[in-house]
Amino acid sequence: MAKSLKLVLAQPEDTPGIIASAVYAEGRRVAEVPIAEVGEWSRRPGHVVWIGLHEPGLALLRQLQAEFGLHDLAIEDALKAHQRPKLEQYGEALFVVARTAQMLDGRIAFGETHLFVGHGYVVSVRHGASTTYTPVRERCEADPGTLSGGEDYILYAILDFIVDNYMPVIEAIQSEVEEIEDCILAETSTQVHVRRLYQLRRDLLRLRNAAVPLVEVCRRLEQPGLPGIDPVMSPHFRDVSDHIRRVQEEIESLREVLAFAFETSLMAGQAQQTEITRKLAAWAAILAVPTAVAGIYGMNFEHMPELRWQYGYAVVLAIIVSVCGWLYWRFRQNRWL
Repeated sequence: MAKSLKLVLAQPEDTPGIIASAVYAEGRRVAEVPIAEVGEWSRRPGHVVWIGLHEPGLALLRQLQAEFGLHDLAIEDALKAHQRPKLEQYGEALFVVARTAQMLDGRIAFGETHLFVGHGYVVSVRHGASTTYTPVRERCEADPGTLSGGEDYILYAILDFIVDNYMPVIEAIQSEVEEIEDCILAETSTQVHVRRLYQLRRDLLRLRNAAVPLVEVCRRLEQPGLPGIDPVMSPHFRDVSDHIRRVQEEIESLREVLAFAFETSLMAGQAQQTEITRKLAAWAAILAVPTAVAGIYGMNFEHMPELRWQYGYAVVLAIIVSVCGWLYWRFRQNRWL
């Protein structure tokens, strides 16, 4: 009894990379346990160890490998953190990779979450831009009935949280696109807006590549036969798949809006350039009249019409002003000026 009480009161090691290390029984938190004891707790009937890591080092991953018997390839993938979303089965354990996304300084920052799932344990490894999973843990602990579902429910809760966090990113981009569209319609768009539209389209393509492969991951989790995945959880993973498809639809719709906005901004820029060209051509035509007349009378010939007439200068000026005024009126009529 004393030994058991000591374990319950123990706190996890103050090791860099460890966010949480807790053991649960029937959906209720039993203890905060150090990494050196997680293997023993996971082998106890009805107990599940849930460990959260953030950018751990190789030594910590090797320690977990020794405790849970994790595969070398899974450890290697979890350390490198440059993986596509996927699900791998190593014996009686599963290794799941999911991409995370959040808005940072106006751009989509991507991260990765690696999940080790086996009998009696779940280990989440976060890399890069990723929201902490503390809210997931708190929500699960608030409902012991659902958390008692075990490691497959924890896997579902984390995947669902990752997918739900795609929507704020999409909504932020959608709001910015609407502002840029207003600028385009108001004919106040600039080259900065055009570059921003291109950046957003590229970011959305990366978000699509990060989110869509999770559909296949959830489809496999729905199928019977995977170790540690209860068939009762199939509707939950199907629900995650539906959320991903909704995210995909939103991304495709937003990319089309961005494409239209991008084309509209280019057309507006071309129209503006055409308008400027017209004005320049109109003024060039008007200025050509005095230039031509002055060029003729600037030639050094002795016998020129009206050269010695006392009213010649005034008449020429009147003709120049009249012709230029008529050209200006005609261009205004044609909306070139």
